[in-house]
Amino acid sequence: MSDRNLLRRGLYGLALLCAFGLAACDSETGETVASIPPAKNVATPAESGQAIAKAQDETRLESLDELDDQPLPRRKLDIQSWQTEGGAKVLFVEAHELPMFDLRLTFAAGSSQDGGTPGLAMLTNAMLNEGIEGKDVTAIAEGFEGLGADFGNGSYRDMAIASLRSLSAADKREPALQLFSQVVGQPNFPEDALQRIRNQVLTGFEFQKQNPGKLASLELFEQLYQNHPYAHPSEGTPESIPGIGIAQLRDFHARAYTAGNVVIALVGDLSREEAEAIAAQVSAALPQGAALPPPPVPQAPAATHEHIDFPSNQTHLLLAQLGIPRGHPDYAALYLGNQILGGGGFGTRLMEEVREKRGLTYGVYSGFSPMQTNGPFMINLQTRADMSDATLQLVQQLVGEFLEKGPTEAELERSKRQIAGSFPLSTASNADIVGQLGSIGFYDLPLTYLEDFMQQVQALSVEDVKVAMNEHLSADGFVIVTAGPEVEQKPLPPPSEKPLEQPSSVPEH
Repeated sequence: MSDRNLLRRGLYGLALLCAFGLAACDSETGETVASIPPAKNVATPAESGQAIAKAQDETRLESLDELDDQPLPRRKLDIQSWQTEGGAKVLFVEAHELPMFDLRLTFAAGSSQDGGTPGLAMLTNAMLNEGIEGKDVTAIAEGFEGLGADFGNGSYRDMAIASLRSLSAADKREPALQLFSQVVGQPNFPEDALQRIRNQVLTGFEFQKQNPGKLASLELFEQLYQNHPYAHPSEGTPESIPGIGIAQLRDFHARAYTAGNVVIALVGDLSREEAEAIAAQVSAALPQGAALPPPPVPQAPAATHEHIDFPSNQTHLLLAQLGIPRGHPDYAALYLGNQILGGGGFGTRLMEEVREKRGLTYGVYSGFSPMQTNGPFMINLQTRADMSDATLQLVQQLVGEFLEKGPTEAELERSKRQIAGSFPLSTASNADIVGQLGSIGFYDLPLTYLEDFMQQVQALSVEDVKVAMNEHLSADGFVIVTAGPEVEQKPLPPPSEKPLEQPSSVPEH
């Protein structure tokens, strides 16, 4: 339901590595390894190892018993914030557990800023690390690699991102930052690289023709957003990409990659003074300019059903309505309600009724995607082509019943526990934290947002969730796109009280 399905190379995807982050969390949990009582008799090394392993296993089991339903400890974040001289918003968290840092720049430079040229934002972001003065793409990659640093970039509907992970020692940090600042602030957009990337994107469009799920997704956004900037795909179109030239990329970079249009997120082994110097250096290296305006509020479309005839064994079903912008006061209630409806994996209403009781799909999922303005609420699944009509009716029926009655008290409490239990993972690594900081800054959320969100979720009642879901969703308001073959339809099998071992078909894409 997002642009994360884009073709990726280093150009589209954001490569935020988190291999070391989990180790940093151990000291935050407050857990200690229990001491092993000394053995009464001398044992062989093998016997000693077995005894220690057995005692540790028993201790871990006892610890798990003690946890009961209590959520895991959460990492406490002391978020510091300021603004650079050039107007960049900075969010910073010190984390000295590892000798490294993560830097993430989030620009309001996604495809919603493409104007009349779909793919312009994506190509600009993709070209950042293709060339700077004195270095081509290979030299840039070798420069980061030689310093033990990682560069990442990506472009989506709202935002474009550039990231750096580096060791914090000055002899590695300073040259890595110098190279990063040049790559993001002064790319030279070589013509040969642009031609290569255009060809890759055009090849990707050909592959899309073989993917009914992607075709359905493209049609869904077009039907849902009509003439709004969110309607066109972030990767552009086969018609728009060939005509985008170097001058357009330079112009977009000059107005969208400015110091006033970026949020700088920093996490790692840095002092406040060092963080301020890094933010000032990066901000000064960017073009100077103001923030770009957000996209307009979209108009709600009429309910519709479009079908794409595709020769496959399965049919893709996508249903969507306009949701909410990020920061909306109902977000916590909608998030909790959706976790019960279809966003929480196994145990949700949709998964239980569609997969477990009837074996119609391997998975059915729903979710809100709040953005700068109203992002989509979407439901998606694949099912047998000859039962696609009845499956679609079942999904709409389940949504209608959920809106009418709301969740049960048991569902609400179970989902609250699950959210509380998984919440520590959102700050488990420095890469996770820098992503959270980028989102908080980009969507102008309060610095206490993470704690506020958890408190809001835990305070919600069944009625709160029901009211919020009905405020923003309608059982008969869906824009629906299906992609699959035209075949004779069959009725659904009766529901089983016992979970079926296998769904009726396997996913094709």
